[in-house]
Amino acid sequence: MTTTDIQNEILRHLKFTLGKDADHATPYDWRMALSYMVRDRIVDRWFTSTRATYQGREKRVYYLSMEFLIGRLLEDAMVNLGILDEAAEAFHSLGLSFPDIINGEPDAALGNGGLGRLAACFMESLSTLGCPAYGYGIRYEHGLFRQRFEDGRQVEDPEEWLRTVNPWEFTRPEAAFEIGFGGHVHVKGARGIWRPSEAVVAEAHDTPIIGWQGRWANTLRLWAAEPTRVFDLDRFNRGDFEGAAHPEAVARTLSRVLYPDDTTDEGKVLRLKQEYFFTAASLRDILRRFESEYDDLSLLPRKVAIQLNDTHPAIAGPELVRLLLDERGLTFSDAEETARACLSYTNHTLLPEALEAWPEHLMRSLLPRHMQIIEQIDQSHRTQYPSRAVSVLNDGEVRMGELSFIMAHRVNGVSALHTELMKSTVFENLHALHPGRIVNQTNGVTPRRWLLTCNPELSGLITEAIGPDWVYDAERLAELEPHVSDPAFVDRFAAIKRANKSELSNWLGEITGISADPDALFDVQIKRIHEYKRQHLNILETIALWQDIRDEPDAGWTPRVKIFGGKAAPGYVFAKEIIHLINSVAATINSDPVTAPYLQVIYPANYNVSVAERLIPAANLSEQISTAGKEASGTGNMKFALNGALTVGTLDGANVEIRERVGEENFFLFGMTADEVVARRTIPDHAAQAIADDARLARALETLRDGTFIPEAPTKFHGIADNISGPDYFLVASDFNDYWRAQREIDAAFRDVARWNRMAALNTARSGWFSSDRTIRGYMADVWDAEVATAARRTAAE
Repeated sequence: MTTTDIQNEILRHLKFTLGKDADHATPYDWRMALSYMVRDRIVDRWFTSTRATYQGREKRVYYLSMEFLIGRLLEDAMVNLGILDEAAEAFHSLGLSFPDIINGEPDAALGNGGLGRLAACFMESLSTLGCPAYGYGIRYEHGLFRQRFEDGRQVEDPEEWLRTVNPWEFTRPEAAFEIGFGGHVHVKGARGIWRPSEAVVAEAHDTPIIGWQGRWANTLRLWAAEPTRVFDLDRFNRGDFEGAAHPEAVARTLSRVLYPDDTTDEGKVLRLKQEYFFTAASLRDILRRFESEYDDLSLLPRKVAIQLNDTHPAIAGPELVRLLLDERGLTFSDAEETARACLSYTNHTLLPEALEAWPEHLMRSLLPRHMQIIEQIDQSHRTQYPSRAVSVLNDGEVRMGELSFIMAHRVNGVSALHTELMKSTVFENLHALHPGRIVNQTNGVTPRRWLLTCNPELSGLITEAIGPDWVYDAERLAELEPHVSDPAFVDRFAAIKRANKSELSNWLGEITGISADPDALFDVQIKRIHEYKRQHLNILETIALWQDIRDEPDAGWTPRVKIFGGKAAPGYVFAKEIIHLINSVAATINSDPVTAPYLQVIYPANYNVSVAERLIPAANLSEQISTAGKEASGTGNMKFALNGALTVGTLDGANVEIRERVGEENFFLFGMTADEVVARRTIPDHAAQAIADDARLARALETLRDGTFIPEAPTKFHGIADNISGPDYFLVASDFNDYWRAQREIDAAFRDVARWNRMAALNTARSGWFSSDRTIRGYMADVWDAEVATAARRTAAE
């Protein structure tokens, strides 16, 4: 499309879709007109891809995930369609600010962190590669909460991304399914006839996901919960206005909020209902589509691959068995084997408490037929493998990790280390029974969003040096390596990083009032707040650094800006206390005139995808400091490395593979290994020993006890201090000294400007392997037995 074409289409949508003339249009109107113009370009490709899949009778991949952290879609879509520059010129010619227009798009907060962002990257890569696929999730009205700070404390407000019209989605009233809960079961032979006592309707909302250069588009289908009976007119006429609308309010609760607080019984019920709601609707939709093409259920595994992203959709195993057994007449054995041949499961955690487990009484009450089928699955497995009994049912709970494993033909980890640890920890017994079932698929990120779009100046330099093909084949970034020997190239690389830092500094100043020095080291830790991710190790080292700078302010310190970002789950009290501590420390340090030239701490509220797109291109240092053996993979670590940030990290998750690929000399390693962590925990007073051996650590901890950072409530942070000094399960105290050492090595390396810039450029050149395109190719070959669509191969060849 030419600039004139785009401008004409925008003006047409402004007039005929939005009912506005240019003289009276608001920024919202212009953005919506632009979005509809872009959507028009996508829809043709979307229809073409869908028709080609049907015509080619291709196998489809179905990705079931509670989270799809898609972020803003407008700029991403224009980049993949190749019309971003023309659209910018069209708005410039209209006398409008293009950045202001596109930055007004709401950030769809349909995920909590890495799990949801990974799902979004996978959807984009599936479309880029031309693999026929559907994503299935929930259309949360409010998604993850908006975060703000009051006196340093996290406060949660509802996210309102759907307050205005979402231009990307299409509602599909014809794709609606009634989803039941509770009730009772009549057993008739091998079959069960389930009569639910309550029901909601799952209504489909489709978003097309366009791949690179617009060659293929897949569908993200999100389910919204609606009542089976919208309105009780009789109750309304009797004056019971609230009661008349009660069915709608109850139904919509299911798709209102991502991850409701499940520390209450009511929260647990809602969470399990959400998981069954979207999983059941998705499976019925999958079978409906399959049966519109085929009448032989034995073909199902050859035409359908269903990926469970974590344990949230684990009920898919029993539900698919129920649909095949009770509604389609297969025997239990055939239904179980057919379901297993279709299903595969991605594990994302080595934390046993993070593998979901539901009380049996809750499962039996909400899903009585599924509880019967789970008992059959469990009995069948224990009968088949009596030598080493592994039970789905244990101590009155249904263990969803074990259920997912047993009902999947492939179980994958998300980094090489994580996959091996799965075999020896959370799934040790199941791995012994099924030695070939666990495979590895190291995570990746899409280079289109996480380099090309978010870091356009660096992308331009890369394309100038090696050509544009790296965007589709990120491993070609390795061709940059000879250029790293050219000082002129490295200087330009460094100048782009400095410009990104200056832009970020301006933005941080606007939203926080704190001006960051772009020549300082930008040290960034952005991720969900959790004890195992150890934001409290980071802030404890920050306190110790502040104390040392105060002691010797003229000791030649490397100026550093510590930037945090992330949300804590509403019910996770300890994580919220860490946030409060970080903000309290920041308030003290940032107001200290002695240390201000050398150290600042900034924590912008409401971290999300759009904020990440600002922070990552500007970062010098990536904090990946989880306790070894606890982080499954991480994807933020990949985004940072791709954008030329150096990593300080433990040998945990994908850090191991990043270090191998970028070179150990370009990675700042610290901390115990996973095996050393296990051994250290056997020492009863390991934390006390570490504190006794490190006066700097002891002094920093004392500030948490004496009220240094919150004099009006001096005992406020005693809980954190006691945790680090006492049980310290995540070994903050034991790793502190080595973390301090690594940080001072980083200070020295940053002062050697030429060395640092070369290391940063090599991180970009050697990180192309961490593309989600490579990950998806691995899934297609090793897990799904799926291929690129015939039409997509033909289009790519052309």
